[in-house]
Amino acid sequence: MKKYNVAVVGATGLVGQEMMRTLERRKFPVKNIKLLASERSVGKKLKFKGKDVKVEILNKNSFKGIDYALFSIGAELSKQFSPIAAKSGAVVIDNSNAFRMDREVPLVVPEVNPDAAFKHKGIIANPNCSTIQMVVAIYPLHLEVRIKRIVVSTYQSVSGWGKEAVEQLINETKSIVAAGIALQGSGRVYSAGSGRPWSASSGRVYSTSSRVNSTTTKVLPHQIAFNLFPHIDKFEENGYTKEEIKMVQETRKIMNEQQMRITATCVRVPVFISHSEAVNIETEEKLTADEAKKILSKAPGVVIVDDPANSKYPFPIDATGKDAVYVGRIREDKSIPHGLNLWVVSDNLRKGAALNAVQIAELLIGSRGL
Repeated sequence: MKKYNVAVVGATGLVGQEMMRTLERRKFPVKNIKLLASERSVGKKLKFKGKDVKVEILNKNSFKGIDYALFSIGAELSKQFSPIAAKSGAVVIDNSNAFRMDREVPLVVPEVNPDAAFKHKGIIANPNCSTIQMVVAIYPLHLEVRIKRIVVSTYQSVSGWGKEAVEQLINETKSIVAAGIALQGSGRVYSAGSGRPWSASSGRVYSTSSRVNSTTTKVLPHQIAFNLFPHIDKFEENGYTKEEIKMVQETRKIMNEQQMRITATCVRVPVFISHSEAVNIETEEKLTADEAKKILSKAPGVVIVDDPANSKYPFPIDATGKDAVYVGRIREDKSIPHGLNLWVVSDNLRKGAALNAVQIAELLIGSRGL
């Protein structure tokens, strides 16, 4: 089997390291691997196939002889270095949002639009993590009865932001737990920090001790421990965040449905890894829950976990470290004639990023891809 020279750009980040593990786990035919990152990471050693590989600095000369370059760096750096890599002869698979809506750049999820990967001009875009898991789950249904409208609410883990957000959740949680919370009978909770109670009967909170000290280092806009907030990426003038707009635009492009009605609300939750989504779809024709389950049971990349009577449905903790997109709570929306609700969970670092990128490369070399 032919082997290929592969570069991982942003190798020291969460997604970059997951890309390395995915290449190794799926036995991608790597001849040589080059690990690239910023100057502060140069000289670090990372393991690949049991060997130490030194991290090198990313520069314009980094891509000589590289066949595939998996990028997981910010959009601005991707805009700078992806064309350089492509001009050097590498096929770039970029995980940032730099090229996703570029008409000349395919936006690919192998389970949905694999043919698009072969129309590249040197750069292929990897979609947003929340978009990937949603389209993997709904596209098989779309092929059957065509989806007219999507309403999605996401519950996204802190690892979607990066290492610093994971550290923020850890540090904030430690800080709050260290303050001490003691349960004292009759449905009351007393905080060791203030001694003021929360009444189960009134539902009113009298203690603010669960707030983290304002000096705690933050990369997320608010405290995330024991909290959540509907704010991922920047807000636009229309009231939506960029993350929400990405989901709309990317879904239309991947599914080749430019007029599809889609709305999204994206929420950051205190979960380390794996995103969850409540997805409501309206279809042109009636599709029962049982019919949907039958279709999805045969869909590539999908695993159904749907036995609510026994409290079985997808959990983020169960999806973490797995490749599949898990779907459960499949039920008909009784408020409209042709509607379905689904609960969709997937590891955002794997299928939401690294795995999808490697699958694209596998498509191009004629390997399994799925």
